[in-house]
Amino acid sequence: MSYETYRIADLIDEIAMGPFGSNIKVSCFVDSGVPVLNGSNLEGFSLSEKAFRFVTKEKADSLNKANAHRGDIVITHRGTLGQIAFIPQDSRYDRYVISQSQFRVRCNDKVLPEYLVYYFHTPIGQHKLLSNASQVGVPALARPSSTFQQIEVVLPELSIQKRVVEIISTIQKKIANNQELNDNLMQQAVTIFKSWFVEYSLFDGIEPKEWETVNLEKITSLISRGIAPKYSDNSDQIVINQKCIRNHMIDLSQARTHTPKVINEKWLRFGDLLINSTGDGTLGRAAQVWFQPQNITVDSHVTVVRPAKENLIFYIGLWGVLHEREIESLHTGSTGQTELPKERVKALELHLPDNGTLDRFNTLIAPMAAAIVSKQNENNKLATLRDALLPKLMSGEIDVSAVQL
Repeated sequence: MSYETYRIADLIDEIAMGPFGSNIKVSCFVDSGVPVLNGSNLEGFSLSEKAFRFVTKEKADSLNKANAHRGDIVITHRGTLGQIAFIPQDSRYDRYVISQSQFRVRCNDKVLPEYLVYYFHTPIGQHKLLSNASQVGVPALARPSSTFQQIEVVLPELSIQKRVVEIISTIQKKIANNQELNDNLMQQAVTIFKSWFVEYSLFDGIEPKEWETVNLEKITSLISRGIAPKYSDNSDQIVINQKCIRNHMIDLSQARTHTPKVINEKWLRFGDLLINSTGDGTLGRAAQVWFQPQNITVDSHVTVVRPAKENLIFYIGLWGVLHEREIESLHTGSTGQTELPKERVKALELHLPDNGTLDRFNTLIAPMAAAIVSKQNENNKLATLRDALLPKLMSGEIDVSAVQL
């Protein structure tokens, strides 16, 4: 198996930065059109087709250099560094507008774009990608387009690249299928909640008179921000941050480890509702702990809401998911410095159903929550397998011809 060393500049036909911020203002966004990429779209190996904002075709045309097409690679150079994904040939849209924090790359025929993206997801690839990062102020890559082109990578012949891509893509597709199943289950759970407790479908569209209106504090045993962690790689204590809470689910792969001063009531329990509580764009996002947490807490940018009784767990959790916009509206502070005061969370009002209705609701939701956790666990194992295989396949330590899909 032969390998050659290339600079990135030798592997690409085109590289372009995103537009200046003034080119895409809030007033530019429309209900449909050409999607604008953000950091959440680059969280995996390939493009995530979620949470888009759109600009008109005419606006996208005016930002031609900032248009990314199928087969292109998009990289974040400011903010959450190291994000890199390719736009697959079967993507939903034929083009996208990259943000001011991103740049795009179009490869030539020496390298498969998927292979290059996979390379930069390995530890050595991430190290090379972030070698010119500055952590002063907002994290950023120095001269991103030029420094990126000087990175050296070792590549096998195209046939080997193709085989590596096939192997990793098979794992990726299984992860994506599991995630789609989980998204569907979550949508079903939210729909059931809305039908029962918003539309009152079981009660001829009328709220039962015996249901009490209470504030959230009355039916919870804890509403509190998390801890200020002391991060450590030599610990089994996990601290969840705001990146872990997305799409109404908790992704522990984005968490970090820390050394706790003391283990206290803020260590998570089954049924805790977690709410992102700092910053525009993320504040208000909610997800519930549907697994049995061990040695896990949250940092000070996340609020923990703990149901007071077991039969309230799924009710409060799905209430939080359905009311993200309302929770977001409770923020204080100016743009970019918004915070969610816990006193406002405590004062939120909601209806308290009778125990019989809650028991019937829990009978429906509990198996769905268990199925979601099962798929999440399977995805964690698949991701571990993928991350272990990838550098060994790329280095030739594992013979790609010996891998059976």
